[in-house]
Amino acid sequence: MIRALYDWTIGLAQSKHAIWALAFVAFIESSVFPIPPDILMIPMIIAAPRRAFWIAFVATVSSVAGGAFGYLIGSLFFESIGLPVLEFYGQTAHFATFQERYNAYGAWAVLIAGVTPFPYKVITILSGATGLSLPVFMLASIVARALRFFLIAALLWKFGAPIRDFIERRLGLMFTLAVALLIAGFAAVRFL
Repeated sequence: MIRALYDWTIGLAQSKHAIWALAFVAFIESSVFPIPPDILMIPMIIAAPRRAFWIAFVATVSSVAGGAFGYLIGSLFFESIGLPVLEFYGQTAHFATFQERYNAYGAWAVLIAGVTPFPYKVITILSGATGLSLPVFMLASIVARALRFFLIAALLWKFGAPIRDFIERRLGLMFTLAVALLIAGFAAVRFL
């Protein structure tokens, strides 16, 4: 099923309505869809590098709007919609523990999920379910998603198709390492 969704998503990049497809995929990926918009962005930017930052902007706005929808799912429909999505991604066991500490560090969780391979949709739903401040959630989402999508756009705009393999295979790892170093730095400052 995931492979069929992946192939369908890649096929959208070749459509004359690719920008609308990107907006749709970025929106639904932030709350329920398993395929990230990067998969659609990359071939679109390679095909039209002059539009790289417009494509990143569309992905960012749509993803943040989708994140707000995920937040709404969490706050209004957690039992009927949010819980089944969390069960699908295997995150329900961690919810009770996560909920206790979430609001204290929620902005960081949104930032981390927004740039790393961790499913952003899980964080959007949890943010709503735990009642994280909506302005804090939205600001963290804008920063994280813009960082991710505009960095991809900038790399593709500057280096073109040769950087594609790095983005697809290593960029998530690089974001994860950067976040780990940032957290370690804050911990070192706090304890030293």
